[in-house]
Amino acid sequence: MRRLFVLVLTCLSLIAAGCVHLVPPPGAAPLRYRDLVFANVTTTPNVAYGSAVNAAGQTQTLVLDVYRPTGDTISSRPAIVWVHGGGFSGGNKSSPEIVDEATTFARKGFVSVSISYRLRPGCLPPSGACIQAMQDAQHDAQAAVRFLRANASTYGVDANRIAVGGTSAGAITALHVAYNPNDPGTSGNPGHSSAVRAAVSLSGAKLLGTVNAGEPPSLLFHGTNDGLVPYQWALNTVNEARSVGVAAYLTTWQGEGHVPYAQHRQQILDQTTNFLYSTLDLKNAPS
Repeated sequence: MRRLFVLVLTCLSLIAAGCVHLVPPPGAAPLRYRDLVFANVTTTPNVAYGSAVNAAGQTQTLVLDVYRPTGDTISSRPAIVWVHGGGFSGGNKSSPEIVDEATTFARKGFVSVSISYRLRPGCLPPSGACIQAMQDAQHDAQAAVRFLRANASTYGVDANRIAVGGTSAGAITALHVAYNPNDPGTSGNPGHSSAVRAAVSLSGAKLLGTVNAGEPPSLLFHGTNDGLVPYQWALNTVNEARSVGVAAYLTTWQGEGHVPYAQHRQQILDQTTNFLYSTLDLKNAPS
């Protein structure tokens, strides 16, 4: 009994401190959106979600893979848009850590989508071409959010509970989507909001624009020895968000480099689960 009392007090203290990513949702297992409730995931590959003119001047069809819990009877589920890394010049929607996250969260009851987006070969920041690539990626990811809203009934999505997450360039994109909720972009599905309720970043940072009051909370994971996206950039993102009253949480890995997913997989999955359960208000979602 004493141990339970201490645990409750610890959780309440963490919640009061705003550390929602450190507090597991309470409840007996299996708890939907916290635990691996479903054994299998149904994947629908290469669903077209929009189109846009790419760096070569050609109209590119944008596609995504949909991950859904097999046999689920709930028709209104939280969704996550996952964005792969690759320096805005490479990579694809089958990146191993993205597939792992999309699959894991689908087994918890979410709808996950892993998106392709426009790339610019040879993109080297801070060149103008790379800035354009960042903007293209942001607009494409926002189009994916709008696609989910436009097709919520088809894929069993709760249009009011959508988050975005990514790795490296995809993490930068996820933060840009979160902090630019009113940017309509050019990639399709007009007439629907591209706003999200939360963003998760693995080895990313906000590089464009500003954070404004009222924008959604973010959870960042970052190593202090990251040679591609410096740790200070992530710290700057968190400090800027907090300066205007926007919740932002940073999990720091001392001495780690860029995208140490394998080394910290369980921590990433657990903290992301806790964070999304709180920020998407999943205790009140259909279950």
